[in-house]
Amino acid sequence: MDTTPLQNPAYRRLFGGVALTMIGQQMTLVAVPFQVYALTGDSFFVGVTSVVALVPLIVFGLLGGAIADVMDRRRLMLITSTGTAVASALLAVQALLPGGGNLALLWVLTACVSGFAAVNQPARSAAIPAVVGIPLVPAANALAMTVRQVGVIAGPLLAGVLIASGEVFLTYLVDAVGFFVAALLLRGLPALPPGGRTAAVRLGAAVRGVGEGFAFLRTQPVLLMTFVVDIVAMLFAWPQAVFPELSQTRFDDAPNALGWLFAGVSVGALLMGLTSGWVSRIDRQGAVVLVAIVVWGVAIIGFGMASTLWSAVLFLAVAGAGDMVSAVLRSAMLQLAAPDDMRGRMQGVFLVVVAGGPRLGDLRAGALASATGVTVAMVSGGVVVVLAMVAVALLVPSFWLFRASRSTVDRAPGPTA
Repeated sequence: MDTTPLQNPAYRRLFGGVALTMIGQQMTLVAVPFQVYALTGDSFFVGVTSVVALVPLIVFGLLGGAIADVMDRRRLMLITSTGTAVASALLAVQALLPGGGNLALLWVLTACVSGFAAVNQPARSAAIPAVVGIPLVPAANALAMTVRQVGVIAGPLLAGVLIASGEVFLTYLVDAVGFFVAALLLRGLPALPPGGRTAAVRLGAAVRGVGEGFAFLRTQPVLLMTFVVDIVAMLFAWPQAVFPELSQTRFDDAPNALGWLFAGVSVGALLMGLTSGWVSRIDRQGAVVLVAIVVWGVAIIGFGMASTLWSAVLFLAVAGAGDMVSAVLRSAMLQLAAPDDMRGRMQGVFLVVVAGGPRLGDLRAGALASATGVTVAMVSGGVVVVLAMVAVALLVPSFWLFRASRSTVDRAPGPTA
């Protein structure tokens, strides 16, 4: 792994914020579907919960990206991190209500957490080139994504233990504390104005900014395809909605099956991240993205057919390794091929796709698993993903042939902040 960006004090604060919040975030992502399934007993409602989180994610992800292109990104991250801490604390209080919680209140607070995160993430990602400098962007992304995977492994495992002990309250409380400390770290960052300047934040201007972002995207077919391939991968092969059902049916005799299933994808992503130095040096980024997504699809097919918990976790780990490579390269393509005053909007769209795709995938998987079974839901989706990537390679050769060395619009030699 290339750890050079950690020599930068400002990046260490960004990196520390990610590290502190990821365990709590992932504990919340386990606790919410567990509560929904406990209250309803139906995987369909688990999928609906993802849609509840998707709506504010889309709205505020796009608007947040536009705001991050006119507002000081440090200040924006401070506001949204504090808001997430408050919403997570209220989720903890909700878990103490009689009957194990309230479905309507759970959905409202989940939407709030999703909305704050949707504004925070584009600002954080758009700030990375200014903090570390253009040459270190892929390495900085790999570091941040790797520490996220540590949280995605540790968070579900810890959440599984706490939930089994009846401590749903604590799973949310850890998330609230993590975001509060992350906000304190952000206070030590320098000002991060987009393109060196800021402007007043107005709703009308933000909406127009979203339109300008999509207009720019239409002129960049390769960048547009980075979104399309990820939507396909997540919509048809995201497995999370079936985890609660599998933990209580096929794998009900395995200890902490729910925690291991939620952690499985990130086991592979973490291992890939720890050896990701080679990813930072890839020039044919488009071709490697397509191959990585094919690996994801094939692994999900294996997961759908797995008969034991450990074989299922192994296939999920392989899928996670492929997804890690794809995510690092797609993020780098967006950060390097867009000007600084457009990066917030591109990262807003990226967030909507990256986080929204799995939520739509949850709805698809939950509904199909309820109607036909988990195996059919997962295997059919994996097959669609593999065939779709082959079609992209044949029909959109510019994406397959994309080279990072020929596509960077901004080649600053070092950090500007």
